[in-house]
Amino acid sequence: MSFKRIVTNTLARAGVSINGEKPWDIQVLRDRFYRRAARGALGLGESYIDRDWDVASLDGLFGRIIAAGLRNSQISKVNRTLLALRAQLSNLQSMKRATAVAEEHYDLDYRMYEQFLGPYNQYTCCFFDGTEDLEQAEINKLEITCEKLELQATDRVLDIGCGWGGFAKYAASTRGCQVTGVTLSKEQTEYARKYTSGLPVDIVLCDYRELPERFDKRFDKILICGMIEHVGYKNYATLMDVVYQMLEDDGLFLLHTIGNSEETSVVNPWIEKHIFRNSMAPSMLQLARSIHGLFVVHDWENYGHYYSKTLSAWQSNFERNWETIKALKSERLFDEKFRRMWNYYLLSCKAAFDVEDLLLWQIVMSKMGMRDSVYERVNLHA
Repeated sequence: MSFKRIVTNTLARAGVSINGEKPWDIQVLRDRFYRRAARGALGLGESYIDRDWDVASLDGLFGRIIAAGLRNSQISKVNRTLLALRAQLSNLQSMKRATAVAEEHYDLDYRMYEQFLGPYNQYTCCFFDGTEDLEQAEINKLEITCEKLELQATDRVLDIGCGWGGFAKYAASTRGCQVTGVTLSKEQTEYARKYTSGLPVDIVLCDYRELPERFDKRFDKILICGMIEHVGYKNYATLMDVVYQMLEDDGLFLLHTIGNSEETSVVNPWIEKHIFRNSMAPSMLQLARSIHGLFVVHDWENYGHYYSKTLSAWQSNFERNWETIKALKSERLFDEKFRRMWNYYLLSCKAAFDVEDLLLWQIVMSKMGMRDSVYERVNLHA
């Protein structure tokens, strides 16, 4: 069977036509599209970057592809099986490999991120509760995170995967607590230290596995926000053990993470190669296994549809400010291929949240056997 027939028939299962009139129909610009798309997610994405095809609505297209289960088609299994085998045979997120995503993604020129993120640099789900404004959605997310952690001025807070220091700055300035932020990105470390200057904030460049050796103290509250996606399923138990060691017996731990509707060991092969090296989103079962015997879960909430709105806001900002991004003098060339890659990334991810293939969880935990009362947020009398 020809590549053209294979690809056309596979897409038809999702209600997607070639050169059709609907906004999610693929418009083929070069015939090599069929050969490349037959390689699965990696070939489909790379052929989009190279402008072998176009579509009016990327999120509309991927919403249909995901909902139709095409990632389980023979086309998709080719790349994914090889990647899953690699993940099984080796630890893709070992200490040696852990810096790959920081160096290739988070160390990109921050001025590019400035053009689409909000003022608190929240490169993770913002909470569009009663607002369509990204800045207010950032504040909503930061505020509810502080509330769930029951932050007080006397608290010592550990932020594992602190990014550019947005939470550290917000928590320290609004609650008066001391915050220690940890990141693997040199660019983020440098930026976050300047961004939080004058506040009781310390930014540390290290791997989470090094924390017990770096600190001889425990923390009252611990936050992991948008970081466990880079840890890998083979290391979840290690991460949770580190958190357990670093947390005071009566402390609280909040995990904010993308959640996977299926249990897997890898991410989409295109995302793996071009966006988040050696990354994956955990399933509920994978997380449950990792905290078993260590933590009690008090609150587990899903905000996935807010992530769809977040990605939509970022993509709108990215497009609106593209001329500014393109003009940046940086080590990375912000050319038309980068523009198509970034739009593909943002909108394909948006689609996954639209159809609840991906979720966004906030989970509040405490050490097992150490709490003697109902967590206030779930107390019906609160």
